[in-house]
Amino acid sequence: MDGKNWLKVVIFLCLFAVSTGREFKVKAKNKHHAAIYNHTLATILVEYASAVYVSDLTELFAWTCSRCNGLTKGFQILELIVDVQRCLQAFVGVAQDLNAIVIAFRGTQESSLQNWIEDLYWKQLDISYPGMKDAMVHHGFYSAYHNTSLRPGVLTAVKSAKEFYGNIPIIVTGHSMGGAMAAFCGLDLTVHLGCQNVSVMTFGQPRIGNTAFVSYYRERVPNTIRVTNRHDIVPHLPPYYQYFPHKTYRHFPREVWLYDLGFGSLVFTVEKVCDNSGEDPSCSRSVEGNSVKDHVRYFGVKLSCDVSAGCRIVMGNGLASYRTIDNDGNVIFSRNISSSVLRMNVGSSEEGKSL
Repeated sequence: MDGKNWLKVVIFLCLFAVSTGREFKVKAKNKHHAAIYNHTLATILVEYASAVYVSDLTELFAWTCSRCNGLTKGFQILELIVDVQRCLQAFVGVAQDLNAIVIAFRGTQESSLQNWIEDLYWKQLDISYPGMKDAMVHHGFYSAYHNTSLRPGVLTAVKSAKEFYGNIPIIVTGHSMGGAMAAFCGLDLTVHLGCQNVSVMTFGQPRIGNTAFVSYYRERVPNTIRVTNRHDIVPHLPPYYQYFPHKTYRHFPREVWLYDLGFGSLVFTVEKVCDNSGEDPSCSRSVEGNSVKDHVRYFGVKLSCDVSAGCRIVMGNGLASYRTIDNDGNVIFSRNISSSVLRMNVGSSEEGKSL
C-alpha cells in the first residue's frame, strides 16, 4: 500500500475514533429520564413503518406483503384501520420476537408530499392540548389521530391485546406525519389508557407542539426516540425559532441523527445520539434541511407507497369476514385474538427492548 492510501486509512480511523460510530447510550444531564437508543430495534421498527404504507390490504393483513418478510417476519396484525375519507392508515399487532404490541401509522402519501411540506413552513400553533396549561399543538396532526377512526380502532385493539397477553410492552412507530400521530398515540395510551410501558420511535417526524407541550410529553413518554436522516427536510418543519422558544414549535427528545462521515469510498453512516434538549444544534439542526430524498428512505428502507396515485387501496374477498365499515365508509379489519395461535412470553413482559 503506498503512502497516499496509508494516509487515507489513518484519517479514516481518526474520524471513526472521533465519531465513536454508533452511539447507543447517553446519560441524562438533567432530571428527565433519557431514552436509550437501540440500533437493532430501530432497523426492525423502520420496517413496520414501511409496511404500513402497503395499499394491498389483503397482503398487509395476512402479513405476506413484500415488505413483511424481513426483520418483522411472523408479526400478526390484530387490527388494521383505514380512514378512507382522510387517507389515513394504521395497524395494531403483536410481535413475538419483541414480546410487544406494535402500533404503526402511515405517513403522508408521496403524491401530496410536496404540498404538505410547503404548508408546514407557514403552519402556526393553532390548538390547545386538552388538560395541559399553555400547551399548543399542530391542529392537523392532533386531529389526524384524535378526531378520526384511527384512535378508537387503536385503543380497542390495545385493550383487547392487553387483556389477552397481559402487561407486555407497547411500541408505537411511524414515519413523517405517521410519526406525529405515533407521538400523540403514545401520549394518549399513557394518559388516558393508563399504560405504563409505552415506547415511541419515529422516523422523519415533524415538530408537533410548543415548549409547554414538550415538557408535558417528555414527562409522560420518556422512552421516545426520533430518528432523523441526513438533510431530511421534514424534521426541520414547522420551523423552530430559538430566540422565541415559548412561541414556536419545538421537538421533544431524544433525537438520533443519521449522517455520513468520511470521503471518497471511505464513507460510513454515524448514528449520533443527541442531547436531551430535543433541539441539539450539533445534530440535524447543524445542517440545512433541504432533501425530500433523505425523507423517504431510512436505513435503506423505503418509506412511501409503491403507487403514488392518491389513496389507492386493494382488498380481496378473503377479508370480508374480518371487515366492518362505519357510516363514513371507513374500514376496520379485526382478528379474533382468542383464536390466534400466537402466544407471548408474558413472564418477561416488564423487560422489553430499549429504544
